[in-house]
Amino acid sequence: MPYKLYYWDGIPGRGEFVRLALEEAGADYVDVAREPDGQERGTRAMLKLLRDGDGETIPFAPPFLKDGGLLISHVANILFYLGPKLGLAPQDEGLRFVANGLQLTITDLVAEIHDTHHPIGVSLYYEDQKPEALRRSSDFLSERLPKFLGYFERVLRQNPRAGTHVVGDRLSYVDLSLFQVVEGLRYAFPKAMRDYEANIPGLIALRDAVAERPNIRSYLASDRRLSFNEAGIFRHYPELDRQS
Repeated sequence: MPYKLYYWDGIPGRGEFVRLALEEAGADYVDVAREPDGQERGTRAMLKLLRDGDGETIPFAPPFLKDGGLLISHVANILFYLGPKLGLAPQDEGLRFVANGLQLTITDLVAEIHDTHHPIGVSLYYEDQKPEALRRSSDFLSERLPKFLGYFERVLRQNPRAGTHVVGDRLSYVDLSLFQVVEGLRYAFPKAMRDYEANIPGLIALRDAVAERPNIRSYLASDRRLSFNEAGIFRHYPELDRQS
């Protein structure tokens, strides 16, 4: 039975972190709201689960994943569940919790990236909070971006099994998620990333290694891979970018 992934159609968003794991593993899955013969039906099914839940489980927001009778919400939680099943988590149980902690830190980073363009309220348009977004982005690029990316660079460098894996001695879902973070930041803040990437050679090498994996390379070239756009988490507003 295929996994069923529920997320909004038209944006990579948080659902993309789950897609990358499923695609790398060659897993059998259905992207419910993007099914070509039933997009509207799939979206209705997702909205019904958000409203009514599934048994005792009521998800707060997509993405969420169905595996048979099990419904799992939140990116880090989904990946913690899928990782061992897809061969994308460390075999050591202790390192699995390390990987989960790293993924939760990525969750924090993604939330801060989103808030660069929506610092006041998600129900408001970007244009309604542009002065605040300019101020928030300036702080993010000067303070928070170096803090987060510097942290992951340090974790990668100190991994005793090193190479281009951030935890353990083989590819994990955390590596795939860091690939997506770098890609998204390059889209949203190309000038700032050009200035900063010399400080994170390990993360850039990780990004490049992930991009060359056969299943990921095939996925990136397919129409299953959604382009970044100004409706998602990573948005490119030139005025929010800067050169240091």
